[in-house]
Amino acid sequence: MPYVKFNTALIVGAGSGLSASLARALNSEGVQVALAARSTDDLKPLAKDTGARLFTCDATKREQVEKLFSDVDAAFGEPEIVIYNAGYRYRGPLIDLDPNEVEKTLMTCAFGGFLVGQQAARRMLPKGRGAILFTGASASVKGYAESAPFAMGKFALRGLAQSMSRELHPKGIHVVHVVIDGGIKSERRPEPPGKTASMLNPNSIAATCVNILHQPHSAWSSEIEVRPWVEKF
Repeated sequence: MPYVKFNTALIVGAGSGLSASLARALNSEGVQVALAARSTDDLKPLAKDTGARLFTCDATKREQVEKLFSDVDAAFGEPEIVIYNAGYRYRGPLIDLDPNEVEKTLMTCAFGGFLVGQQAARRMLPKGRGAILFTGASASVKGYAESAPFAMGKFALRGLAQSMSRELHPKGIHVVHVVIDGGIKSERRPEPPGKTASMLNPNSIAATCVNILHQPHSAWSSEIEVRPWVEKF
């Protein structure tokens, strides 16, 4: 069966890396995109290139997430694709961790995903269609030393995605957790000399996400891992 054609998308936790690649990939598919972040100043060039609308939102705040979705609804209709790409990483030896920073990590990585996922589902369920994507990391499946807060947050986000997919797939809502298992290439984080394709290209990740959106109902993924061909796992 043909894939469902989506027309509107919201990316929460938008930035100049993967989110920018996602926005461009969706725009090339004819999807109107909204970008939400705590600060949108750095997103203005991207918005100009893609025609995306910008919205300010702290995804850990319930009232701000509710307002975000209401504002997007008013701007161009309820988003049919919602991507949660917000994250916060805090590291250190377990006995030295600041509980406030640990809480911030959990709120950003996991609780914000719940708030966004809930608002998205409320809009998609009456229509029986839509797609919700959560971006994970290596820490979604492996708790590294001195990285307990990030592992806790990403494990929780993965659990949320699994629960949502089991509940919502039979109701027409495609929920996918994308494990990004490796470093993402950027201007600030280039590949080492002589090691071509040793890091994840954000455009390639975005292409995979678009392919997920094209999956027919009879073969939906609930989780997919992406990594460079040389990544150990």
